[in-house]
Amino acid sequence: MPAGRIGVVGLGSMGFGMALSLKRAGFDVAGCDVAPETVAKWVAEGGRGAATPAEAARNADAVVSVVVNAAQTETILFGKDGVTETLPKDAVFISSATMDPDVARRLAKQLEATGRHYLDAPISGGAQRAALGELTVLASGSKSAFAKARPALDATSAKLYELGDDAGQGAAFKMINQLLAGVHIAAASEAMAFAARQGLDIRKVYEVITASAGNSWMFENRMPHVLDGDYTPRSAVDIFVKDLGIIQDMARTAKFPVPVSAAALQMFLMTSAAGMGRDDDASVARMYAQVTGTKLPGQ
Repeated sequence: MPAGRIGVVGLGSMGFGMALSLKRAGFDVAGCDVAPETVAKWVAEGGRGAATPAEAARNADAVVSVVVNAAQTETILFGKDGVTETLPKDAVFISSATMDPDVARRLAKQLEATGRHYLDAPISGGAQRAALGELTVLASGSKSAFAKARPALDATSAKLYELGDDAGQGAAFKMINQLLAGVHIAAASEAMAFAARQGLDIRKVYEVITASAGNSWMFENRMPHVLDGDYTPRSAVDIFVKDLGIIQDMARTAKFPVPVSAAALQMFLMTSAAGMGRDDDASVARMYAQVTGTKLPGQ
């Protein structure tokens, strides 16, 4: 089993699962999160707790950052009690946040100037796959960064895509995934709410569509939340407000039209504005139901 010390910063649904996978693979894992109760939960699993990113990075071979956005990543790296205060020279910072590719390139350049490595490594697969060590990782960076990160990547991923020598490529691939994911969730939610408005048995709709050409991974994965009236956040509405917003910014800079993802962004914005921003992203269906007076399970 591999030996080594790894810090995991961000013990949310994805980060906690990744930390478990790393621990199971034999690493000494220090977990850090803004919520003390989450760190306590990690300690109860047999991991080491860390009060700050700097503490998690001390004597580490790698730090895996599993936070929401670029601003949080930058604070973890260069803010007070940040990783760069303690991360050994020649160690690697593995950034799994979804962000604008230009920001990923800037953060990589800043960190590499200090003698550490930066791997741009967004992830996909959900909390269950994170806990099983079966994520898809969309990574880019120098050969040295890949070499330093590979033991951690092997422990947390089933599919590792090496997408280029420069940070930012992984982020760009992830944004294409997020464009499709957001559009598919919005479309699935619209279809399910429309089916309910037609008086159809939506459980039967789910059965039929998942066996038909109109199915998508997001329809199959998210619509059970609607059927059960359970909007406990696995992935929150505001995640797609952020990610589809990044896509709009990228498209505007490139002068490239993205009208379908723009429409999806408006659906997520409306859902967030209706007070469901921190709820499961399938809440877009609830927004449709509220606007149209349609009844869904749990309402």
